[in-house]
Amino acid sequence: MTILALANQKGGVGKTTTAVNLAACLAARGLRVLIVDADPQANATASLGLSAAGRPTIYEALLGETPLQEVILETGQPNLWLAPARADLAGAEVELVPLMAREYRLRRVLEGASQRYDFIVVDSPPSLGLLTINALVAADSVIVPVQCEYLALEGLGQLMQTLELVRRNLNPGLRLQGLLLTMYDRRTNLSQQVAAEVRRHFPNTFEVIIPRSVRVSEAPSHGLPITAYDSGSRASRAYQALADEVLQATAARRAGAGMPL
Repeated sequence: MTILALANQKGGVGKTTTAVNLAACLAARGLRVLIVDADPQANATASLGLSAAGRPTIYEALLGETPLQEVILETGQPNLWLAPARADLAGAEVELVPLMAREYRLRRVLEGASQRYDFIVVDSPPSLGLLTINALVAADSVIVPVQCEYLALEGLGQLMQTLELVRRNLNPGLRLQGLLLTMYDRRTNLSQQVAAEVRRHFPNTFEVIIPRSVRVSEAPSHGLPITAYDSGSRASRAYQALADEVLQATAARRAGAGMPL
């Protein structure tokens, strides 16, 4: 099993969209995939047309009140499952503080799922708080979505510092799988300039670029990933290409050629 975390403390960079659509693309290849919605905004849950109202969520699993398997929902997409969230997950940032080994709570929750899934994709909140730290400690690799807009590089230095601290102190196996350029508009010079600048600073940026797309924005309102909503769109093809890159990198890592931070 491989655990991928999506992380960036900036909001609106396409983190949840990438988590849902990457997971769907991996599932479409016959792999068993679990999405863990670790964001109190619960956007990954809503994007799949699901609700956690009146039922246990990843919040209860993190606090040790409910086994993970009792939290997981079917998504309606073959080979794709979801550990949902709701707004009360925000309380975990406070409630986890006094607990023993608080940074390892998610890692231990997911250990029991190692035989059930090929990939677990964790959508973390737009912050560097305890929930995001839990996602990074649980993960084998992290993907950092970067919006192709002005100030895209702002905060990336702090994020890289956090990744390095997590690797040194909590999860020596953590690897930065790559930065992912999102919301790219090929009609503008700005998008081209931002993409070039990101690649100049971070050579381990994914080759694929996710385009800005109305269809991607529409898909969550139908409770579907873009691959099911409009499989022929440019965005759908881009996420399929991302899945290919992730699988190649995962195979290389398993062969001992993982990329260090």
